[in-house]
Amino acid sequence: MEHRHRYYERKMEKFVTTGFKVFFVIILFTILVLIAGYVFMRLWNWLMPDLFGLTTISYWQALGLMLLAKFLFGFGNHSSKSSKKRQRRERKLERFCKSEKDFSEWKHYDQFWKEEGEQAFNNYVERMKNDEGNDSEQKA
Repeated sequence: MEHRHRYYERKMEKFVTTGFKVFFVIILFTILVLIAGYVFMRLWNWLMPDLFGLTTISYWQALGLMLLAKFLFGFGNHSSKSSKKRQRRERKLERFCKSEKDFSEWKHYDQFWKEEGEQAFNNYVERMKNDEGNDSEQKA
């Protein structure tokens, strides 16, 4: 019986501790957003009227603009999982780019196509048609 009592006591203690941590994080986040709104308002009112001839804004308008910017430009995903995916994609792209040939000679491609390319392509298509015809004759 005493064992169960300690078990539930620890479980309740952990629940209360977690609750206080969540509450503290919410309060801290709210304070940081309010401070950011104030800083945004001050910067706007300092720069925008002089630079672009815009009017000054109130505190609540500054918070609204910040929220609008977040909706328009995204909230960002800074999780470690997404950064690992990004790093893996960058490594794959890097390997792909290293394996490719030097593209400095591609400046001659247009001239080659004008002189030889179209005829070479037509010869290739004709050869493929002949190969298909030979394959069908061999199967029959």
